[in-house]
Amino acid sequence: MEERLSSSTTIHSSNIGFQLLKKQGWKEGTGLGISEQGRLEPVETHVKNNKRGLGADKVKKKIVKPDRGADSSKGDNKLEDLSKKKTKALSKRMRKMQELEKKMQEKEFERAFFREFWPDNV
Repeated sequence: MEERLSSSTTIHSSNIGFQLLKKQGWKEGTGLGISEQGRLEPVETHVKNNKRGLGADKVKKKIVKPDRGADSSKGDNKLEDLSKKKTKALSKRMRKMQELEKKMQEKEFERAFFREFWPDNV
């Protein structure tokens, strides 16, 4: 089985990497390194189509809270989720407003500073 694996992962002689290795003195079937102790086959690769990190194999799943048995609790949960989303949106809006206010204060300070030294220009 290992023989089949090695033949499917070997580099073809038309590969640029194969040609560069040959040019540097590597002999086919030997490992890399001074003692030729390195890998005989290239490292297997696969295409990654998601935006998670290289080590992330599993997708994190949301924990589903068990039903409490009443239909009104479902409505309450939806209201809680909606209020959390609104709170998050409002806090983001507040941060933006605070940043804008800080920029305006800095700009006003700069204008006052220039007025003090160059009153004719401002």
